[in-house]
Amino acid sequence: MALPQHIQIKSKQQLLSIAILGVLGLLYAPLLLHWLDGWLNKSISIEHEYFSHGIIGLPFAAYLSWLNRKQWQRLPESTHPLGAFLLVIGGVFYLSGIAEWVNLSLPIILAGLCLWFKGIAGLRLQGFPLILVLLATPTSVPYLLVPYTLPLQSFIAGTAGFILNQIGMQVVVDEINIYVGGRIVEVAPYCAGLKMLFTTLYVGLMLLYWTGGLASRRISTWFLATAVAISITANIIRNTFLSYFHGTGNEAAFKWLHDSWGGDLYSACMLLLLVPLLNWMNDHFLPAEPAISQAVDEPD
Repeated sequence: MALPQHIQIKSKQQLLSIAILGVLGLLYAPLLLHWLDGWLNKSISIEHEYFSHGIIGLPFAAYLSWLNRKQWQRLPESTHPLGAFLLVIGGVFYLSGIAEWVNLSLPIILAGLCLWFKGIAGLRLQGFPLILVLLATPTSVPYLLVPYTLPLQSFIAGTAGFILNQIGMQVVVDEINIYVGGRIVEVAPYCAGLKMLFTTLYVGLMLLYWTGGLASRRISTWFLATAVAISITANIIRNTFLSYFHGTGNEAAFKWLHDSWGGDLYSACMLLLLVPLLNWMNDHFLPAEPAISQAVDEPD
């Protein structure tokens, strides 16, 4: 007994989806495991550590795509020619053997699949998950930004030195160097807080999307701007503690906050501040919903 045609079509679509996911899993599971191992054990390059927010961002992107599965199935089949182009480019990048190109092939191929199967509507539906994947893909962007962080390094060093002077310590600041008790602490480019700033903006985008605040330009702008200010302030405080610990000879505390899990704990606590901040903005910036008036019919 033959199955109805619409059931056969649906079964073929499901099998095709499973096959595509299987191929993607075989191609990218080793790469994703490499990223994860590098982020957790800090065995990856310094620039790639800047993308460790992918530990939470990539699963969240997969979860959002799963939530969108029914809407995806309802979209009509529509092949966009740009999809084929992106799939070819992604394949070339993957086969190139160049680490950064292989990394970038993941978001490129995912975007190409959306366009190939569902056109612009499919790309729009999966747009935010794709953005999360792209922003979690390790690239050389942090390396390119390092030459421009000198003003931020000098500002952090000067502010940390000022704070330490206020608590009675003899501190001398020379551009990006802080001299405390005859010991020198350098606010190096990778200590300028770029990693924390990247993570803050990434988590901020996730929170805005989850709470619906991303639909409000006012909330998005104020929240991200405040999040950047919090990130910079938190990094100044962290560098102040590092200078204090190093200057007073407390190397155990210095290493705990600088190289060990203390830095991760500090960053996590800072990120938790974003949740009540966004809740407060949603409560005060969003217009109150108008009361629903119920009309009462008067008897004739």
